[in-house]
Amino acid sequence: MSRIVELYGTITTSNADWPKILADEQCPFLKRKCLKNRKSAPELTIGSCTLAVGKNRTQVIVCPFRLLEGNQVFLDCIHLLSLHEPGNELHVIPQLSVPGGSIDYCLVSVRNGKPVDFVGIEFQTLDTTGTVWPERQRFAHQHGRAVKVADRKSDKSFGVNWKMTAKTTLVQLHHKIVTFEHINRHLVLVAQDDLIAYMKKQFSFDHLQRARLGDPMHFHAYTLQQADDDSLRLQLQERLSTDGQGVARCLGIQSEANVEIAVIFHQLEAKISAKTRLSIEAADARLSPDR
Repeated sequence: MSRIVELYGTITTSNADWPKILADEQCPFLKRKCLKNRKSAPELTIGSCTLAVGKNRTQVIVCPFRLLEGNQVFLDCIHLLSLHEPGNELHVIPQLSVPGGSIDYCLVSVRNGKPVDFVGIEFQTLDTTGTVWPERQRFAHQHGRAVKVADRKSDKSFGVNWKMTAKTTLVQLHHKIVTFEHINRHLVLVAQDDLIAYMKKQFSFDHLQRARLGDPMHFHAYTLQQADDDSLRLQLQERLSTDGQGVARCLGIQSEANVEIAVIFHQLEAKISAKTRLSIEAADARLSPDR
């Protein structure tokens, strides 16, 4: 059984039309060609969304675009828009610059073309170590795709870097949450429940509590559930929250990063368009940040 659980958004144990899927290389979450390219051959896409890792074959999401399924993660943040009112439009704006880096997405409440409120949303999936390519090519070969013998017979393996992913994520959140706390807005980390569980074990998370609207930093943990059609579906499993000091307590570090809210609103307004308006349909290429 392949250690690739989902390839191009399709579960690998399904009786799908794999020759067509492998030829088309389409991402159903972006509604465009897959953006996971090989570094050594950028014209080739990898297509792996979810992998089975470890002895227990834990299903871990490795592509952040996998989290765009049905735009559910954005819908689950609407309640954090305290100034949103019926009649306002909802837009999803990728890549907002703030001190300490950039935010993957902003869910924005818009009235008459002007942003009135927003929530910052960060996506985090597991980083891989090694290469998934031989496993991908073995699967492709088994389903009639012509591949290089050296690729499919390669003994190169892959894994996931739990520790580095978790630590880097928390450090980046710590840099950014100070800004969101300063401007009285919410920042949300969207991640798989397995990654959040790892953070709880390796870092100080005891002070985090069930999500409260008054906290600026929110953690949304999603699990992968088997659907009736044997596909995998994201399901919100747990919500936690804290403040800037709480994120700092996870790492034992301190920093400051303030920016005026007018600067952020200016960036958001410049990016608002008909293309950014939130739809309950699956995401497309317009919601794909440059990575």
